[in-house]
Amino acid sequence: MERRRRLADAGYRLDQISGRGPEIEPALLAGSIEGLLGFARVPLGVAGPVRINGRAAQGDFFVPLATSEGTLVASFQHAFNAINRCGGAAAVCGEQQVSRGPCFEFANLSEAHAFAARVTSLLSVLQEVAATTSRFCRLLKLHASVVGNTVYVLFEYATGDAAGQNMVTLATQAVCQRILLDAPHAPRSWLMESMLSGDKRATPMAFRSARGRNVSAELTLQPKQLSRYWRTDAEQMERAWRQAVNGAAQTGAIGLQGNVANALAALFIACGQDVACVAEATTALTRVERTRAGELYFSITLPNLIVGTVGGGTYLPTARECLSMLGCNGAGHVQKFAEICSVVALAGEIALVGAMAGGQFASAHASGGRKGSASSNGGDQ
Repeated sequence: MERRRRLADAGYRLDQISGRGPEIEPALLAGSIEGLLGFARVPLGVAGPVRINGRAAQGDFFVPLATSEGTLVASFQHAFNAINRCGGAAAVCGEQQVSRGPCFEFANLSEAHAFAARVTSLLSVLQEVAATTSRFCRLLKLHASVVGNTVYVLFEYATGDAAGQNMVTLATQAVCQRILLDAPHAPRSWLMESMLSGDKRATPMAFRSARGRNVSAELTLQPKQLSRYWRTDAEQMERAWRQAVNGAAQTGAIGLQGNVANALAALFIACGQDVACVAEATTALTRVERTRAGELYFSITLPNLIVGTVGGGTYLPTARECLSMLGCNGAGHVQKFAEICSVVALAGEIALVGAMAGGQFASAHASGGRKGSASSNGGDQ
């Protein structure tokens, strides 16, 4: 295909993505899958380039997206074109931490409070214990809270370039065992994870600091780009988003965003990330504001982005090629990858609001997202 040839000429490796590379050996999948049967084949497209002026991600990037949703890649390409004409999107990856939240049940309230006080005093000791479990995992802080006779402890870790879910689980296991060695009272029972951490769940806790990476992206769109790409203007775009936010508020949504899951799921599948973490990554805030000059300020903040460029599924052949396409394969690139994720999510928000404001939301899906009558399911989607 012409698209593959052009990317190959530009220096990108596409052997595995295009199906020409060797099949992965089943033995290499040990620890990743049980009851191996084969592989799910998800179509993988590319959009770009998109210009990013980030703190870590700087330059023009082709973005791999794995999806079976028609119009998705085209929508991102449309938004990327607009972003490029505006000089590129800015992005910054800030705070990083991954949490685990065990709990300990005691006979009474007095024992619980004594245990909480003891845990709080042990931070430096527990930091040393956590460091013995991994070269990269570091305990940053802890917070204990008492609910009746039960103590909940939230541990926050740095995990280097890994997403770190397994890393912090092993560290917390060791930390809890150390706590119990000389606890003032033995708990009647305890859990390694009490669901306090927010793992794979949408919660408002991430807005207090971060879970995973806290990353933001922004862009100011000029009136001519709004008219060129979506046949609308800043006033209509701002109004469409305000109306949508009011609709989302009625549902009790955690975070206010349009379709962050679309962007991140497609990028996560392509790049070997834990796709279940999209559930918590949708705890995001999108802002759409008209400026005095008639331009449109767009931003997105993802305080809950669990991503890695090492570990997890990043070793899979197609994931390596996709991460390499982004210049993010291996250690030292996780902040860059997080910033790319934020700009892709921002592009999805721009495309969605633009389609809503320009009256193209349904027509775009009708023209590009429906299968023909020859499809095996009869054609209606």
